[in-house]
Amino acid sequence: MTSFQGEIAALSAACLWAIASVVYGRLGERIPPVQLNFMKGIVAIALLLLTIVLSGELFPSIPPISLALILLSGIVGIGLGDTVFFASINSLGPRRALLMGTLAPPITAIGAMIFLQEKLNWSAWCGILLTILGVAWVLTERTPEDSRKASGAAMRLWRGIGFGVLAAIANAMGVLFSRAAFSNANISPLWAALLRLSAGVLILLLWGLFFQSKNKTMPYSDWRSTRFILAIIFAAFCGTYLGIWLQQIALKFTVAGVASTLLQTSPVFIIPIGIWLGDKVSWRAIAGVIIAIAGIGLLFYLK
Repeated sequence: MTSFQGEIAALSAACLWAIASVVYGRLGERIPPVQLNFMKGIVAIALLLLTIVLSGELFPSIPPISLALILLSGIVGIGLGDTVFFASINSLGPRRALLMGTLAPPITAIGAMIFLQEKLNWSAWCGILLTILGVAWVLTERTPEDSRKASGAAMRLWRGIGFGVLAAIANAMGVLFSRAAFSNANISPLWAALLRLSAGVLILLLWGLFFQSKNKTMPYSDWRSTRFILAIIFAAFCGTYLGIWLQQIALKFTVAGVASTLLQTSPVFIIPIGIWLGDKVSWRAIAGVIIAIAGIGLLFYLK
């Protein structure tokens, strides 16, 4: 296999998350973030269990410390992180919600230096910075949609920023916990993804039982909608089942700062998706993509 298997896995995950984010944005108009996170987790767990049975990777031996780190990564990164990310999408839309995710790489890199003693050379730091600048350049452009949602925009914007910052911090912490688990034991990325998801879903279930009983719930009629069910399955398959599996591969085979940066390039992939959906793409957006790709090139060839 190529020596860049971790980076390739991270870019693949980012592309799938971009696709899933569009679907989650539509579903979030009808489903509260906690319920949406719980449902996509259940679907992804079922898919991962089926994959494990078919692959024969049953009952691995995982040291207690590594197991605890993986479970903690799921509680923070999936249980909390994905929930506030969905809330951020509801307030900001996929473009700006993904932009807030670019805060995660520097948080991860600094945390990895402090807690994991990982070091990044100058070219990796330049690549990280360039990728973040390119992604931010793509997402900070104003669109006609901003003007159409002017009413209450300030409050909605700040609420979305708050959720976005929380999502970035939770994402960074989840990455660090996963990376620490991989550094202490040889864990299958497939099992790591399953354990993270299971921990995240369990904490969401407990949250729903004790704190969400009187809040908005999804209408029962939605469960009988074939289109709704297929949308959940598709988004969970792309963004959660494949996305988290690839994320764990990336974290296993490359350092946390580089992996986190490439995992946050999802906004770049929004460009072709937007073109396919009929959106107009400006020269500024194209320039941002070129800058981000240049940063990725630094990570690939000068790491």
